[in-house]
Amino acid sequence: MKFRNFKMVDYVVYGRGCFNQLDEIIAPRRKEGKPMIFLVDHFFEGKALLNRIPLRGNDKIVFADVTYEPKTTQVDKLAQQLKDEFGTVSGIIGIGGGSTMDLAKAVSLMMGNPGSSADYQGWDLVKFPGVYKVGIPTLSGTGAEVSRTCVLTGPTRKLGMNSDFTPFDQIVLDPELTANAPINQRFYTGMDCYIHCIESLEGTYLNEFSKSYGEKALELCQEVFVKKQVWDDECDDKLMMASYAGGMSIAYSQVGVAHAVSYGLSYLLGTKHGIGNCIVMNHLEEYYPAGVKEFKYMVEKNQIDIPQGICKGLTDEQFETMINVSIGMKPLWENALGKDWEKIMTREKLRALFEKL
Repeated sequence: MKFRNFKMVDYVVYGRGCFNQLDEIIAPRRKEGKPMIFLVDHFFEGKALLNRIPLRGNDKIVFADVTYEPKTTQVDKLAQQLKDEFGTVSGIIGIGGGSTMDLAKAVSLMMGNPGSSADYQGWDLVKFPGVYKVGIPTLSGTGAEVSRTCVLTGPTRKLGMNSDFTPFDQIVLDPELTANAPINQRFYTGMDCYIHCIESLEGTYLNEFSKSYGEKALELCQEVFVKKQVWDDECDDKLMMASYAGGMSIAYSQVGVAHAVSYGLSYLLGTKHGIGNCIVMNHLEEYYPAGVKEFKYMVEKNQIDIPQGICKGLTDEQFETMINVSIGMKPLWENALGKDWEKIMTREKLRALFEKL
């Protein structure tokens, strides 16, 4: 048997207020005359966080429009703009939620690789390292800060640039940065982590490495969304570590049905990842009975609305598009349903599931 030898994040700093150390953390990676590019979620335009970004020399803040999840065209355009303006840069620092961090990873890679980011959607297609990259989450749950992928919607599919060159060189985990996140958004990204754990812990790829991280992440999610009555700083601390551990759990296993189906939704309808997972999870009693029961309790307890009927009125062609994207996520299905997954999850069965959403 051949074991996976996977790349992890090089450096991690964690703690309330550790964002204030960013200047000294990135100082040794600065190259003369080459700027650091701070790719910041557009949510922070005009907000106080911008004043804390340690700009030096010709450093630049670029706002990432994450109204929709990152597209290969957006990545290519950003990378080309930076090449045209600066030739190369000292580094890319992504500050925001999962989409911003994925965008930062992808732009970094495209600073060092030719062609379009769409050429690298898949496993181990990236040939050269990108520029130095830092991930700073302002939402907790996606695990994008630790994963070896950056998920992009391309011309024909929604798929990550999965490679050993993709993980961040440095992550800065400061729970203070998540304090003012909108309640709904905080829940959806938190549930992304919860669903990671359910899918990893109940998957056929499960092993003690992923189990140890997955169980801890699940426990932290339950403490925040099931046991806690009032949101406080401790919730932000716990959810940030749940996101990290959840991301580590799937690094050595995989996700499952909810993620595979939500990729189809996202590709066709532009549904954001966290909310897409919630829409799908609501209907997965057949696959994760205990997880779905607890999920529905958390939705009710936290007074969250999960959209219904988003696939109403779609054409056969549109359903086919979603099915093709979803069915293409082979490792996810195999983890969820085993090696014979194609006999279990037929196109007809998947269509019926999409029709419920």
